[in-house]
Amino acid sequence: MARTPARTAGWAAASWIVLGAGLLTAVAVGVAAPATATRVYLLGVLVCCVAAAVGLRHNVAAGHRRPWLLLLSAQCLSLTGESVRLLVTSVDALAHTALTMIPNLVLLPNYLLLTAGVLDLLRRSRAAADDPARVDTLLVGVGAALVVWSLWVEPWFAADDRRWQNLVAALLPLAAALLLVIAMPVLLLTRVRTPALALFVASGVALLAADMVLAVRGWFVSGPGAIPMHVMGALVFVADTTNAACMLHPSVRVLTEQVQGRSRFLTKGRTAAITAALCVPTVLWVAAPPANNTFALVRAGLSLALIGVVVARVVRANNSRARAEQETRWQAEHDALTGLPNRDTVAATIDRWVARGDAPSRVSVLLLDLDRFKLINDHWGHEVGDELLRAVAGRIAAAVRAEDLVARVGGDEFIVALTGPAGEPVAEQLATRLLTALAAPLPLSVGAVDVTASIGVAHAAPQPHAAAPGNHASTPGSHPEPPEDHAAGRESALDLFRDADTAMYRAKDSGRNRYAVFDPRLRQGIQRRVELEGALRGALANGQLAVHYQPLVHLVTGRVDGFEALMRWTHPELGPVSPVEFIPVAEDTGLIVASGAWLLEEAAAQTQAWRAGSPVHVSVNLAVRQLREPGLADQVREILARTGLPAEGLWLEITESGFMEDPDTCLRTLHELAALGITLCIDDFGTGYSSLSYLQRLPVAIVKIDRAFVTGVGDGGPDEPIVRAVLAMSHALGHRVVAEGVETTVQRDWLRANGCDFGQGWLYGKPLPAADQTAALREPVSRP
Repeated sequence: MARTPARTAGWAAASWIVLGAGLLTAVAVGVAAPATATRVYLLGVLVCCVAAAVGLRHNVAAGHRRPWLLLLSAQCLSLTGESVRLLVTSVDALAHTALTMIPNLVLLPNYLLLTAGVLDLLRRSRAAADDPARVDTLLVGVGAALVVWSLWVEPWFAADDRRWQNLVAALLPLAAALLLVIAMPVLLLTRVRTPALALFVASGVALLAADMVLAVRGWFVSGPGAIPMHVMGALVFVADTTNAACMLHPSVRVLTEQVQGRSRFLTKGRTAAITAALCVPTVLWVAAPPANNTFALVRAGLSLALIGVVVARVVRANNSRARAEQETRWQAEHDALTGLPNRDTVAATIDRWVARGDAPSRVSVLLLDLDRFKLINDHWGHEVGDELLRAVAGRIAAAVRAEDLVARVGGDEFIVALTGPAGEPVAEQLATRLLTALAAPLPLSVGAVDVTASIGVAHAAPQPHAAAPGNHASTPGSHPEPPEDHAAGRESALDLFRDADTAMYRAKDSGRNRYAVFDPRLRQGIQRRVELEGALRGALANGQLAVHYQPLVHLVTGRVDGFEALMRWTHPELGPVSPVEFIPVAEDTGLIVASGAWLLEEAAAQTQAWRAGSPVHVSVNLAVRQLREPGLADQVREILARTGLPAEGLWLEITESGFMEDPDTCLRTLHELAALGITLCIDDFGTGYSSLSYLQRLPVAIVKIDRAFVTGVGDGGPDEPIVRAVLAMSHALGHRVVAEGVETTVQRDWLRANGCDFGQGWLYGKPLPAADQTAALREPVSRP
């Protein structure tokens, strides 16, 4: 049942009403005549049992009721015993004596039920295993045992009346005290101080007070000076009432929730309890000295136990503090997920190595970044992502040497720091081993997962005979000559991290699953990239972007069938910026989403204007970032509606490698676009690694052969069989084919002779503004 504020307030009010009525009833039990007090007591306990049961049903979830049901069972058992006591008053003396034993025999199972309930409550909300609260409870327990022995058990042994019932009465305060001691860890935990907790404590204290009254009075004491039995009954009723009010209050559910202990902090209450326990031997020796040497020896033994617990607490506290400091240091120096050293630890180690300056050796750093790790996280969730990181950490640790240092420095970034002889490619060889180690699928809970990595390598010590800087991106198995290292004075861990990071991005740009070695020109490329990113952020708003169109020609008729719309950027200070430079920056930063939408709308509007005289189409590239944006199909539908361009007038191009970034999401989006009637194209066909396996699944109608294959056709080159195969396969699947990069008539004639449908390239014209391309629509492109 849902807990609304009104319902919660209602149950809280009911709890306080039961408490108030119960306290008034307890007063009545304490001052009334014995017979009347017994009947009022029994009726009141019955009401408390019913109220507690109702409160548990409404306030405590089914899986958390057991400790409270045990406490309630003890209360019901006590009610049964006292009811029997009331009934025996009307039977004969022999039967009276026998039946009187029943309420007394109920004491043992009653306290067993109470103990079981308190232990279960402690189990559900206990603190850490080394929590000092347990030692503190033992300390208070030994102190309580010393009090009970000195004040009540010793007098029983010394008295003439040694009936066992009086010994039970003498021991009852110890039982109640032990219950409170058991519950103390719960009370010492960091917990919101709820009304239910206060009522729970009050119930235990009232029960202890009742047992102390019985211990002082004895079971068979009578006469004008004796404490009336119903006074103890009043205190027991207070315990039952507060227990019922606790279960009836909505905050009772908090007491069964597990909490983190903070008992290392010595609060005022705990300090007072410990101080009182330590003062017990001295106070008792003065106030109630032992009657003989035997009693004195027992007290001495309990006092020694008390001292032993105090010593144990001091030792435990010191050990706990030492472990906590050690754990804190470890956490500050290590990654919690993998257990590897963290960035600060490896940086300090590298700085020590560099400062040591061993002449024949140099310090190197490998920065390893997992490729497409975000896709794994998005597909399987962060738990599998964490599992993958731990598995990768194990693979790396197994591949390095014993003297190398492996660290995790970011989400999916790892660093390996090592030293080796100057002039030897130790770091490059390790990079190759790491790529090989990660090539095998990782067995995870979801199955075997393939993962690759890009690695950047940076060296610290100077190498006099290094090769000239160049392109050092390498695949597994290759060992390029190391480039020139850092100059003296710049060899710090932060320098190495930065340069290894730069080299790692060079490896990613080179195709991933490889390593690259840092050289200064890479840093210049990063600076250029940062400069372009800052300038590109205002390009669209400042009107710096433009659209150029390149003709796409039907090879049989020689007429322009359409145009490919290409984005161009001219910056007022940087001048014209090549798309090869700014398009990757736009994709990485997400700027391609807004600029791509602008390009699409500009191209659609221009093409609709052209279609007034010729049914041409426009082809627009879609970046992977655009494909993964939610609502792309709706955005395209709205652009077509605003510009008036029919769906058959729009071609959208995707790259096969881009599709593989997130095939499930991309495939879903492509089907939505195809449902609009748009023509979909695979761009740069043949340059990826999954063309054949995905060509049938993709809802495409056009295949564009990459210019790398077109360059060699017409002169008997090795690419001709590949192009023929692509043409045959595409036509067999019902797709038309566009050849990119057509620059010569020889290429054009060969493609036309082999059945290629369309050609695009500088033979037919380079990309130009719309005004310059309008004339191309009026007549066929010249052909021999």
